[in-house]
Amino acid sequence: MLFEVWAPQAEDRVALWLDGTERPMAREEGRPGWWSAEADAGDGARYGFALDGGAVLPDPRSRRQPDGPDGASAVVDQGGYEWQHAWAGRGLGGAVLFELHIGTYTPEGTLDAAAERLGELAELGITHIELMPLCPFPGVHGWGYEGVSLWAVHEPYGGPEALKRFVDTAHGHGLGVVLDVVHNHLGPSGNHLPAFGPYFTDTHHTPWGSAVNLDAPGSDEVRAYLLGSALAWLRDHRLDGLRLDAVHALADTRALSFLEELSAAVDTLSGELGRPLFLIAESDLCDPRTTTPREAGGLGLHAQWNDDFHHALHTVLTGESQGYYADFAAAPLAAFAKTLTRVFFHDGTYSSFRGRSHGRPVEVTSTPAQRFLGYAQTHDQIGNRALGDRLSATLSPGLLACAAALVLTGPFTPMLFMGEEWGARTPWQFFTDHTDPELAQAVRNGRRREFAAHGWAAEEIPDPQDPATRDRSCLDRSEREREPHARLLSWYRELIALRRTQPDLRDPDLAAVKVAYDEQARWLAYRRGDLRVAVNFAKEQTAIPLGGGGRVLAAWEGVQPPGADGLLRLPPESCVLLADG
Repeated sequence: MLFEVWAPQAEDRVALWLDGTERPMAREEGRPGWWSAEADAGDGARYGFALDGGAVLPDPRSRRQPDGPDGASAVVDQGGYEWQHAWAGRGLGGAVLFELHIGTYTPEGTLDAAAERLGELAELGITHIELMPLCPFPGVHGWGYEGVSLWAVHEPYGGPEALKRFVDTAHGHGLGVVLDVVHNHLGPSGNHLPAFGPYFTDTHHTPWGSAVNLDAPGSDEVRAYLLGSALAWLRDHRLDGLRLDAVHALADTRALSFLEELSAAVDTLSGELGRPLFLIAESDLCDPRTTTPREAGGLGLHAQWNDDFHHALHTVLTGESQGYYADFAAAPLAAFAKTLTRVFFHDGTYSSFRGRSHGRPVEVTSTPAQRFLGYAQTHDQIGNRALGDRLSATLSPGLLACAAALVLTGPFTPMLFMGEEWGARTPWQFFTDHTDPELAQAVRNGRRREFAAHGWAAEEIPDPQDPATRDRSCLDRSEREREPHARLLSWYRELIALRRTQPDLRDPDLAAVKVAYDEQARWLAYRRGDLRVAVNFAKEQTAIPLGGGGRVLAAWEGVQPPGADGLLRLPPESCVLLADG
């Protein structure tokens, strides 16, 4: 087989080390910085590259790291897995996504263990699983956002073949699979890319240090590296889409941006494979150009997370007003109503958190609602809290039911975070397993400093390096059978089924969404076609002027349709979905 590596940093020679034997590599004609060698090697053969007589380093394009990020790479026979299920693909239209972290979804923390639970998600009505990052990182347990080896799968999760088994099983249940990938930085530990070439640049800086090199000298090959990785996940592992982490942190001044180049490449691959593929961005720019088609001057990504929807909903539910919640908390129902109809709360408005104006308006008459994901909870919005507490730690079952109704009957593509569907009481905390003692202590101290500024005592902040922090974050499935969890799970199932059977709940026309609310009485109602949704956040019954008639399709508490006076009398902390006629 052909072994290749881009190593412009090498001055004189590059050697392939294959199963303990050194083999010289030759410079490739017409490909500056590239070296290659032919050698017989089967699946599982261990190899690495030595530059100018230095240490043997893993392959930047390694498909498997059996011994972790610092160990030897292993050959993977991509044709060796026998797929059991034909798959025509599943696009974002009508989707309900489910964000899942392999390491805490089950106590075992493996892809195979998670695959055994996929039937539950299909029965719930989920259409796509959004896996948090899977690239190798030091140790066993972590969030995955400090991964390296962007073409490989974390070995403690099961490695690349386990991912294929997971995707195959998911497809057998009719579930699409999306993978969260991180292009804006790589982990500090186990990151050997700088030894090979200019993968990073000091031209720009990010919260994680030097930026990934997307526009400085050598960036053509770096972009090709990231593009190749993204396409490999979709092609070789049969994934249906990718979630792109923090694209606002991709520093890129080139006329053809990396994101536009990536979206074009994914669309081309979709045509070649004959199945839908999509990209979902995480971006805090509130810029509709992120998802505007390329032919209309946008970047052409197919969807993006909408944190403004989350922040507005969170302030309505909790009353919190610290940090970035401050702008939303001034008039939370008005803020939430704006996100339901205009997508972004910050669409050119002043952001006190940023100290400047922020965002750009969405053209709602021509932009489909499905381009934006709506959610009440995510790994970020739970795990980045001091104690990793979910909404269920402080909210009543009724308010949790209201949150579910607003996400699942709202105009945006819904996304749930694992365990949300039954109001899991287990926290989801920040945990790491750094093998470098100095880095481990730096992470521990940094976490404590961060929250000390908000009044938390150091001893109250969970130690990210303590194995118990990860263990506390694992789901407790026994809750599903107990109240109030079982009732909430039934409610999620009912709402997802209605989203599937009621076309008005999948209508992409943002301009057709009509909202009314009363900030003081704490109720909100909106219309979607022939359906009306009403929510009472207050602790007492309220009367909502909806107009007469209708029939109840779903309600958290017993409620009658509006009477002759046109008033809907809605019990406290409850919600209802009504159909006209």
